[in-house]
Amino acid sequence: MSLFERRRFPVEIILLCVRWYCKYAISCRDLAEMMQERGVAVNPSTIFRWGQRYAPEMEKRVRQYQGHRSGSWRVDETYVRVGGKWKDLFRAVDKYGHLIDFMLSDRRNTRAAYRFLRKATRMMSDYPPSSITTAKLASYPKAIRRLQREGHLPQHIEHRKSKYLNNIIEADHGALKRVIQPTRGFQRMKTADATLRVSRLCA
Repeated sequence: MSLFERRRFPVEIILLCVRWYCKYAISCRDLAEMMQERGVAVNPSTIFRWGQRYAPEMEKRVRQYQGHRSGSWRVDETYVRVGGKWKDLFRAVDKYGHLIDFMLSDRRNTRAAYRFLRKATRMMSDYPPSSITTAKLASYPKAIRRLQREGHLPQHIEHRKSKYLNNIIEADHGALKRVIQPTRGFQRMKTADATLRVSRLCA
């Protein structure tokens, strides 16, 4: 069955709305007004549902055309509001700014750092990192050593602590916050996951 089975709107309109919603700092209401100016009457809540339904699928399909990820990872954390509460957002990109993976967490500790890096290594199992650059969060060295002991990271991996080298991901955080700002956070973890997953890949 087609992903767009029984949809009243053309596929081109749905995909355009999802891409704009995920890429730009724009609310569903503003996007609905933009579509209205183009002769397409669509409810903001419909655009929101499109984003939750199709954004993860777009992420899967876009990623395979972005080529291999560099083995030089940049890892950092920021905050997003979900359900009225602040959550830690772990993110990793390669040296070219391509998304490796992300994870929302209630804590910013060694256990969370381990879970995130383990998740990222699973995602990039065919392209393991040769170096991981982080800020000065003390949780990362412990998490990396554990992953090495368990065989999930190579023993020769280089762990660098450099704020300068992490400028790439810090700038990426800023772009992401501009996308999130109109929503004033997310209501549910599922909503946050779908939007965060595709926002960087549709850049």
